[in-house]
Amino acid sequence: MASIGQIIFGSKAFCSKKAFGLLMYKLNVCVHVCFQVSQGIVESRSPSTVGNLAEDVVLDCRFLSNSGNEQFNDVSITWLKDALSGVVYEHKNKAAQLQGQNTQFQNRAQLFSDAISMGNASLLLRNVKLEDEGVFRCSVNAPKVSGTTSVNLRVAAFSAPTFTRRADGSLFAQANKWFPQPGVSWLSQSGQLLNSSTQFINNTAGIMRVASVLEDPVKEDDTYTCLIQNSLVKAIAEATVTGKIVMLTEKSRTYFIFSAASTKVSSLQLLFTVILVLSAIQ
Repeated sequence: MASIGQIIFGSKAFCSKKAFGLLMYKLNVCVHVCFQVSQGIVESRSPSTVGNLAEDVVLDCRFLSNSGNEQFNDVSITWLKDALSGVVYEHKNKAAQLQGQNTQFQNRAQLFSDAISMGNASLLLRNVKLEDEGVFRCSVNAPKVSGTTSVNLRVAAFSAPTFTRRADGSLFAQANKWFPQPGVSWLSQSGQLLNSSTQFINNTAGIMRVASVLEDPVKEDDTYTCLIQNSLVKAIAEATVTGKIVMLTEKSRTYFIFSAASTKVSSLQLLFTVILVLSAIQ
């Protein structure tokens, strides 16, 4: 049987271990929180971005200290692409450091140098190519800020359709650049699905031209909507028919909606989206 002294000593040892463990836990929490606070925020407002083939795209990256609005003088920014050696772009000591740049991005990548001091680390990528698709990572180190964020770039080809009235009175729409192959549908002014026929003419590198004819009779002064969509982009274009002329007003410009996921949107979801867009612009 343990003596009273042994019991007291054991109790003290147990309490000391418990107190020490609690102290270490609080210290660990404090260090973690303080570290987080001191590191600020690095984030992207567009973590999923769709680039239009052969055009420029901006990969968004912003950084902010926890003290609020602050200008930064000493900022290091590195852009990398997953599964690719070398850097996409690197900025240190107030200048570009491109010795280790991957050749894929030579003369195509740059930062907005005038905006870096205000927390803008976004990357401008020129002349987007299919091989650019993938996950890009933006790392920032600055006073009171340190962190990394990612941007998933997906590449498509898309363009707004142009409308003409054919000799037989039918309405014809043509869009010169789409990839992957889209689906095409037409809606009446009331949102009813109309009959149409569409052809896809392959251009170079799998890029296709879209040619679609509205087969239902066209009514004078009515507005028709042509929808072109693939898994990445939806184009919503309106045209108002007046006599032999197809009117394209400010309200009937083409709207592009970009998918946040790579899966195709159902027809019901698309129709609901179109109704919302059309009601907003009328």
